[in-house]
Amino acid sequence: QVRLVESGGGLVQPGGSLRISCAASGIIFGAYTMAWYRETPGKQRELVAAISPGGNPNYADSVRGRFTISRDNAKSTLYLQMNSLKFEGTAGYYCNARTSKGAWGQGTQVTVSS
Repeated sequence: QVRLVESGGGLVQPGGSLRISCAASGIIFGAYTMAWYRETPGKQRELVAAISPGGNPNYADSVRGRFTISRDNAKSTLYLQMNSLKFEGTAGYYCNARTSKGAWGQGTQVTVSS
């Protein structure tokens, strides 16, 4: 059974930085594209960034240049380094594994507020 557990969310001031993590189990982590999505009330869940098994990243235009997605296949862990956070970065952030059925974590809340 695939399990994805996010951690590292919290409260950060505008312009600040935060790193969130996703620990995976139950899958061959290095075989799959992994991704971060975010969701706010009343809005559709949106893709933030994705990374291929080989480490090639893709970013949403809204975060390119400020966020960095990375993975440690040996630790089965996905990361998202978020810099220069803006108020609109406030959201639940969800880890996704692009397996045949797709798998999601429970999410971690990031709140950007002064």
